Amino acid sequence: QVQLVESGGGLVQPGGSLRLSCAVSGFTFSSYGMSWYRQAPGKERELVAAISPVAGHTNYADSVKGRFTISRDNVVNTVYLQMNSLKPEDTAVYYCNAGRYSFLSGYTPGGYWGQGTQVTVSS
Repeated sequence: QVQLVESGGGLVQPGGSLRLSCAVSGFTFSSYGMSWYRQAPGKERELVAAISPVAGHTNYADSVKGRFTISRDNVVNTVYLQMNSLKPEDTAVYYCNAGRYSFLSGYTPGGYWGQGTQVTVSS
């Protein structure tokens, strides 16, 4: 049974930090690109960051470059999103996804999604 379980969300003040985790089971983690998406109320789900299956090649949405860092540990089957210098516009539900990572065409989401974790940035 495929499972992606996010954790680490919460309420944080502007300028603060959070670290999201997504623990994966039920498929060969090291064969998949992984990503974080987010969806704010009334907006479409958007890609925040993606990472290749191995070697750690990454890409980011322009809105989070320099503030967020995606990483993965293929031993414990977990992908992380370190979020620094958080802004109110980062408020959203954050989802992890397993998909395909291409060095030429970027990230293509697959059908495996987590349940989401809420991040709220507010003073």
